[in-house]
Amino acid sequence: MGVLSVYPQLIPPKILHRFLSAKPLRSRLVSLPPPRRNPRRVRCSSSSEATEDGFVVVEDDLHALLQILPKDLRDNLQNEPRRAQLLEVILDLGRKPEARFLGESGGQYLRNTEISLEELEKAQKAVGEFGGDNRAGIEGTLHRISAIRSRKGLIVGLTCRVGRAVTGHVDMVRDLLQYNESILFLGRPGVGKTTVMREIARVLADELQKRVVIVDTSNEIGGDGDIPHTAIGGARRMQVPEPSMQHRLMIEAVENHMPEVVIVDEIGTEAEALACRSIAERGLMLIGTAHGEHLGNIIKNPTLSDLVGGVETVTLGDDEARARRSQKSILERKAPPTFPFLIEMRERNHWVAHRTERSVDMLLHGKKPLVEVRKRDDQFKVVIERWITYDGEAI
Repeated sequence: MGVLSVYPQLIPPKILHRFLSAKPLRSRLVSLPPPRRNPRRVRCSSSSEATEDGFVVVEDDLHALLQILPKDLRDNLQNEPRRAQLLEVILDLGRKPEARFLGESGGQYLRNTEISLEELEKAQKAVGEFGGDNRAGIEGTLHRISAIRSRKGLIVGLTCRVGRAVTGHVDMVRDLLQYNESILFLGRPGVGKTTVMREIARVLADELQKRVVIVDTSNEIGGDGDIPHTAIGGARRMQVPEPSMQHRLMIEAVENHMPEVVIVDEIGTEAEALACRSIAERGLMLIGTAHGEHLGNIIKNPTLSDLVGGVETVTLGDDEARARRSQKSILERKAPPTFPFLIEMRERNHWVAHRTERSVDMLLHGKKPLVEVRKRDDQFKVVIERWITYDGEAI
């Protein structure tokens, strides 16, 4: 109970009431019950299997991705024992083709000869037209094909990323979804942010019966094609023609389609950050992602700092500075954060959850906030360890 008296601002009122009315706990470790499933919305394929992370691959459509590769590469990968861990295939002009796998550093060459221009052109034709962000997809799947172009606009490299519909990620944050507050997921590329967005959309739409609209910039969440992938359940999807138009589509989604929840992936510009604030101020729940490893990365980023309330320099009077035992010029948060919750995705099975307002204030004052560390144990159950001193970067 001492933590509650010292840090009451960390806890939302609903959670605080729930905590005070509950029986005392002897341990800070909390194991969440297994989630409810909605089998009517989940379509399993023959490639369904349990992974080493404890998740269940519902559908990967790997055969569709292999069809765009040269035949010898396709045959090699079909016989590869680590097919379930395949992350991406790299095809660069004049270099050996390379496969990369989950949980492994580096890659594995698929043959001893280099990729030719003819092979790249065949793969490009099999994929179709690339958008303004040099990304394309395969209709009806979650795969992403990204192009590298020469100065003349010629495609000289392809990154063929495997997209999988995975269940289990949402268990790490299922309890927070009940409070209808906006959540920002922070993590480096490849840690699974988009996969989490996809399953959160399904759970909010199908299990919690909310009106969910996904603003899908590169069709990564809902898959390529006009009909969204079944992995997002009953959520609706708005496709974005150009990445520069994402912020406009975010506002259009709110004004035209009356959602209760808006989901947007890869918030990266000032216009998108302002659109997020506009949506949050209208009382909607917003689920978003941004690149970064720690909360400090967002605070220091002038483009995205508004997502956590923004930062301004304040000059204190002499008496106030002495009372605070600080310098006369200090950093303060400008406004309430757009996202009341921020989750650092350190690894697929290791998340750090912040109550954003409290954590930002303490970091700006040179202190370390208390956070929740969410992991999976040996039985793949979610374990939450509360009120842990933050180990991230200082400001």
